[in-house]
Amino acid sequence: MTTEFDSEARDMAKGMATNEPGDTPTDAASGTARGAASDTGRDAALDEAVRAAGLTLRPAAGHIGADIEGVDLAAGLDDAQVAAVRAAVLRWKVVFFRGQRLDHAGHVAFARRFGEPVVLRKRGGASPPDFPEIETTADRLELGGRFGMDHEEWLRRRRHTLLRGWHCDHGARVDPPAATILRAETVPPYGGDTTWSNLAAAYAGLSAPLRRFVDGLRAVHRLGVGYQSRPGDDAYVRHLLDHQMASVHPLVRVHPETGERVLYVNGYYVEQITDLSRAESAAILELLLEEATRPEYTVRFRWEPGSVAFWDNRATIHLAPSDNAHLGFPRTMHRVMLTGDVPVGVDGRPSEPVTGTAPGRW
Repeated sequence: MTTEFDSEARDMAKGMATNEPGDTPTDAASGTARGAASDTGRDAALDEAVRAAGLTLRPAAGHIGADIEGVDLAAGLDDAQVAAVRAAVLRWKVVFFRGQRLDHAGHVAFARRFGEPVVLRKRGGASPPDFPEIETTADRLELGGRFGMDHEEWLRRRRHTLLRGWHCDHGARVDPPAATILRAETVPPYGGDTTWSNLAAAYAGLSAPLRRFVDGLRAVHRLGVGYQSRPGDDAYVRHLLDHQMASVHPLVRVHPETGERVLYVNGYYVEQITDLSRAESAAILELLLEEATRPEYTVRFRWEPGSVAFWDNRATIHLAPSDNAHLGFPRTMHRVMLTGDVPVGVDGRPSEPVTGTAPGRW
């Protein structure tokens, strides 16, 4: 998502920065949001922008997720609709469009209204020709031929614990994508849901002493940390080692558009908090991941053919489904990612690549 908002969307975005230290945290027992009056005013401004754009917005959960109706993405969006959708993504972190008729060209064109798409290096036959901006994930198509395992086995090894499965997209890079737009082509008749969590709400829900403690910490994010290798020669491990990438990110990043403080943790990429022992780091990361994925901060989405999810990759982590792998149903999805900035911490220090690894830039 580009940082160059129009003034209306930027004003609404700045109004979302409600988790600065000193604010009253969320009531964990009741789930009551902090600053209800402020939230009401902010949501009223967003609702007005959505109505003015001829759209309908329906929140899907208390902290994250909203359905947007009244727009045909294939026909293109006018400027008012772009501003409203952009503000909705910043407010609700992930928005859903159902029953869309996007093809590859329309998918890329829609993404370009919100930023510069990442151009991917070709990864094999599952990616569509002539569209380097699109990455296609089709269960059972690629991994067996490339690394000698079926998709179900890869899913088990990638998510050998539940917390390890939660991730942002390409978090080991020094400049992870700002946003992802995922489109469903073929989905199973049941199963295959995706879940997202709001990392800004998770930070705000921490106690004040814990927020002060994590504000200045940094952590190594490394490609392949969440994968459990197979005995003997594992071709996927060799691939990871040959393409090793790691970055040191702030444990709490400042969102470049809303000013929110975001608990920047995930299970798949985060290796260790720097300057702590491994035992200390493991215990704190487990605590933070459990907080980041509390049910009240999450939303679960049931995919249908033509569904589109658009999320802020800087303020969310998501859990891709693993239940559909053993069911034998095909699931084909296409995603476009938007280039992002280098994360900056509360102390103003930016992320940096780990010495000796790939530069980690698109």
